[in-house]
This record gives sequence, C-alpha cells and structure tokens, in this order.
Amino acid sequence: MKKTIENELFSHQEVIKSVINTLKSEIEEACSIVLETIVNGNKILLMGNGGSAADAQHIAAEFTGRYKIERKGLPAIAITTDTSALTAIGNDYGYNFVFERQVEALANKGDCLIGISSTGNSENVLRAFTKGKEIGCKTIGLSGKGGGKFNGNCDLNLIVPSNDTPRVQEMHILVGHIICQVVDNEYSKNEML
Repeated sequence: MKKTIENELFSHQEVIKSVINTLKSEIEEACSIVLETIVNGNKILLMGNGGSAADAQHIAAEFTGRYKIERKGLPAIAITTDTSALTAIGNDYGYNFVFERQVEALANKGDCLIGISSTGNSENVLRAFTKGKEIGCKTIGLSGKGGGKFNGNCDLNLIVPSNDTPRVQEMHILVGHIICQVVDNEYSKNEML
C-alpha cells in the first residue's frame, strides 16, 4: 500500500513537471481567451463526459460563485448539468448531439467553449466545437494522450503530456484552477477601472 501511494504521488509530480515545461504558453493563451471573453461581456460554456463533466461543472461554479476573491459572479455554464436537455436531446437526436444542440441554443458570437476530454476524441464535444465555430465562438480543448481529434478541431488544444487518464484529469482541474486564478486577478483590476 505504501509503495502504491508513493508511486501515485511521484507519477503526479512527474506530469506536473512536464506540464510546466510544455504547456505554460498554451495555458497563458487560454487565460487570455477566457479573460477577453468575460471582459467583453460574453460567457464561457464548458462540457465533457464522465469525470470531465464533473470538471466542467466544477470550473463553471468557480466562475459563477467565487474562486478565491470576492467579485461579482461571472458568466459560465456547464452544459453537462441539465439532465432534461441531455436526455431529451440524446433520445431525440443521439448522444453525439447533446452538446451541439445546447451550443446552438445558448452560444453567441464571442463566447468561449471549453471542451474537456482525456483522449481528445469525444464526438459530442467535437460536434459542439464545430457548431461553436460556426457561431463565432472561441474553442479551447483540454485533452491528453496526444490530443486526439481535438487537434485541428479547436482554436487551442492544451494537451497534457500523459497517457495516464487519472494524471490527465488531475492536470485538467489544475489548468482550470489556474485560469480561474488569472481571471480573478485580472478581472478585479478591470473591475476597479
């Protein structure tokens, strides 16, 4: 048991080192896109499946509620949370359309879509990216395992340099928290102007 715990901690540490060495500029670009979206009065739509759905919900809540500082609520929606929409769209059109239909209904030009997938191959997220681009949204992918089909299908794909799903998921929530922190810091400066 002790060896397993140690191995997991060291594995996590190694992936963090890789993220620091390979993704800093992409994380900065994602922060800029999200901040610009919010400052311009637009919203963030987040999506994913399974654990990535929970991560989308978590990050949306950090924006609409509070991350670390007291500020007004910021516009973010996890389109993974409306069970009536998910089941109705899934039943009527198929599961691959559950995010695309919601993007079509909720997104406006200038909004930002953040799709989370440990493999970068989630068809329903890819369809939502396509619809979002048609509308004029910026699209950000959080992926791993080489980026999968997210490569070339979103404006920015932050590819965690790991094939280990738990490590990829851990980095996704870390990147989400970094974006929240940057937005907190920079938005509060803009809010005071």
